[in-house]
Amino acid sequence: MSESNPKDKTRDDRTDFDFFMGRWKVHHRRLKERLKGSDAWEEFNGTSVARHVLGGLGNMDEITLERPSGRAEGMTIRLYDPITRQWSLYWADSVSGTLQPPMIGRFEDGRGEFYAQEIFEGQSVFSRFIWSEITATSCHWEQALSADGGRSWETNWTMEFVRIE
Repeated sequence: MSESNPKDKTRDDRTDFDFFMGRWKVHHRRLKERLKGSDAWEEFNGTSVARHVLGGLGNMDEITLERPSGRAEGMTIRLYDPITRQWSLYWADSVSGTLQPPMIGRFEDGRGEFYAQEIFEGQSVFSRFIWSEITATSCHWEQALSADGGRSWETNWTMEFVRIE
């Protein structure tokens, strides 16, 4: 994966998620309670399928989550803005049935960081996604929340992806 440099006008970052196109086995590790000091996790498996959309200006994936509480499905739509040179990541799932506000960010030095502000249990918090440890056959994703303006982060969900095809 090549590096992203906001000052480098020749780089086309729309290929940042090319590593993710295809089929994946996914191992999830999800914190049972968020922002409560909990260290109890649930672990479960699933699958993900990702493909390009809009002639490569975006991509989407559909994911299954085989949770102990029952199967859920989700999808992410990722759109690249060539003017701001940033990605917008939109999530929806079969639990809420709504399209969430976008996480905004970019890749730099082989690591993608994406941020948003959201309401969690009535309080405004920052949220963060990180894509890292990217190889041809695996990658790591994690989600975290911050209730103190980004000074500290609680990771509440991780996914380990292993390529199927």
